[in-house]
Amino acid sequence: MPETAPPHSESPQLTEQHRELLDQVLDKWSLQVLDALCEGPLRFNGLRRAIPVVTQKSLTAALRRLERNGMVERIVTNTRPVAVEYRITPLGRSLQDLIDALLHWTTVTLPDVELARARFDAQARAEEQPSL
Repeated sequence: MPETAPPHSESPQLTEQHRELLDQVLDKWSLQVLDALCEGPLRFNGLRRAIPVVTQKSLTAALRRLERNGMVERIVTNTRPVAVEYRITPLGRSLQDLIDALLHWTTVTLPDVELARARFDAQARAEEQPSL
């Protein structure tokens, strides 16, 4: 029977650089920042309101990571007082369909995941019980 899958060498390999990029743009706060900025540009406090559970320190770190990776741009306005606005870049927007697909996948599979977690936790509790 002929092999139908493409040769292994043609599929992308998960390298250290891949892991680093994925860690930096798909972490908890970065996903929420990208989601908020897909709706339109926001200033820092607008992002804080859009993501109320994020701390100032975590939001600052996420914005810097996203800016460094080209997903977000920081725009300083020539107003008085000076204001800073954050916008998603075309590179950042290119993640929107992927993020939407992941959200859809989690929505569809969450009931199965919750069942698996419950079975695992019940088994772990049963194994912890002393034998009589």
